[in-house]
Amino acid sequence: MDSSYATIALYAAGAAALAGLLPKAKARFDLSKAKHRSLEGHARMSRRLASFIPFYEYDEKNFFGVDGAPDDVVARRREGFGRLASLYRAQFAKSAELTAEAAQGVSDLQFTARYRVPFQFSRVVRENLKGGSFVQASSGVTVTDLDGNTFYDLTGSYGVNVFGYDFYKDCIDRATERVRNLGPVLGSLHPVVVDNVRRLKAISGLDEVSFHMSGTEAVMQAVRLARYHTRRSHLVRLCGAYHGWWGDVQPGIGNPVPADYTYTLSDMSEKTLHVLRTRRNIACVLVNPLQALHPNANAPGDSALVDGGRRAHFDRDAYSQWLRKLRQVCTERGIVLIFDEVFVGFRLARGGAQDYFGVKADMVTYGKTLGGGLPVGVVCGRADLMRRFRDDRPADICFARGTFNSHPYVMAAMDEFLTRLDGPQLRGVYDGLDELWNGRAAALNARMNETGLPVQVANLSTIWTVLYARPSRYNWMLQFYLRAHGLALSWVGSGRLIFSLNYTDADFAAVSERFVAAAAEMERDGWWWTPPSATNKSVRRTILKELIARRFGSR
Repeated sequence: MDSSYATIALYAAGAAALAGLLPKAKARFDLSKAKHRSLEGHARMSRRLASFIPFYEYDEKNFFGVDGAPDDVVARRREGFGRLASLYRAQFAKSAELTAEAAQGVSDLQFTARYRVPFQFSRVVRENLKGGSFVQASSGVTVTDLDGNTFYDLTGSYGVNVFGYDFYKDCIDRATERVRNLGPVLGSLHPVVVDNVRRLKAISGLDEVSFHMSGTEAVMQAVRLARYHTRRSHLVRLCGAYHGWWGDVQPGIGNPVPADYTYTLSDMSEKTLHVLRTRRNIACVLVNPLQALHPNANAPGDSALVDGGRRAHFDRDAYSQWLRKLRQVCTERGIVLIFDEVFVGFRLARGGAQDYFGVKADMVTYGKTLGGGLPVGVVCGRADLMRRFRDDRPADICFARGTFNSHPYVMAAMDEFLTRLDGPQLRGVYDGLDELWNGRAAALNARMNETGLPVQVANLSTIWTVLYARPSRYNWMLQFYLRAHGLALSWVGSGRLIFSLNYTDADFAAVSERFVAAAAEMERDGWWWTPPSATNKSVRRTILKELIARRFGSR
């Protein structure tokens, strides 16, 4: 009898334990379902895969025909590459020479040079197509390098340049005059700070402001405050989104340690909303509005352009609807919704992404262009979220300071920027902005179609990315033809083109002509030849076979 009771008790204990485990197992399963089915959605897996990939490269013999191109196409490519290399040596000599000298001591230059193209091709490209990283002047929508070459600027200075370089040079000049008497006094504040706070509160629709030295720092502080006030541990970032180089928001490749308090979930997914509704440890959700152009995909760059698989498409209505749903769930669950507008702030609309998409965040981070051309990061938030101490617990604080926060020169340049933003001239810039830039993108796409070139563009206002219609191993070559035709791109190549809003119709027409001419030359040189049976999937399969062979020692 005692044995029977013991058995029943054991079964009951097991059943109770199982009942306790089932909700946890379901929550874990729901979390897994909310991750995007890609390497971008699985940070740990992407880190493991990165450690698996061996280095190998194509020598000069294989460089021109790794896709199995026939001899005549290989010859055209070799001739075109040689012609391009000769042009680079002749036109960019001073810029390339100084870049080579600087790269010996500047690790950033070493990194960007190596990762402009897929690593298998990198050495041959670095040895022959030396364009240089130095410029000496800017004017209007152009920049001029050390050799006197003038380029139409499509770099956007990483997003800083919204209104044109002359605009920012004037902001800096006037700011310098305004604070010259104070100089670089730190700790104390210049009175101009009060004006900046007033304007930022009006623009963001939020209660309080804190100043920081970069966009990354602003995001760090916003997340820290969200955790402090919610007393929850985890942040949610959406798959593919970039929020700076801080470890908690960069959990995959690029971060040497795991980000254990970060969930990376699918953008525009009901499964993600379910996780937000059911998990109790989520402090905040970070949204980078730029992801609307390529949801669930990393920022595009030519170093990963191994085929023609780059995809992008912007649907303003669909993304607005998604953000409204996200806003509702965050409100219901007491989760802090943070818009990271460091990159897109004041580019889409005068009131930023909140204005553009019609959704209000609990906190907003700004940077880049807001400093009037100087480095800055800003957090705007609700008063209850911005407080860094508790009235009832004086030792329980959320500390954040920085030596150069509220630097007088930066604050004055910011005030110049915000004063102009309030003026009638810039207010008019935003009228019909989407229609203008969508029309320009459509016109360029029509020209590419008419000439039979396998290139299209997709855009989120003035932020563009180049798409490729052929599964070529050499799509990344376009960036070098574009430079040869007088278009300046950033180190990510054709992955991101950023126009300033002061591009006139004539300026854009000149860019369009050069873009088409560069693509046509690349076509004539044979880089877009592909085997009739080639697909993006077959190209990736071929590369996978190469990786496995190199990893395990076979050839």
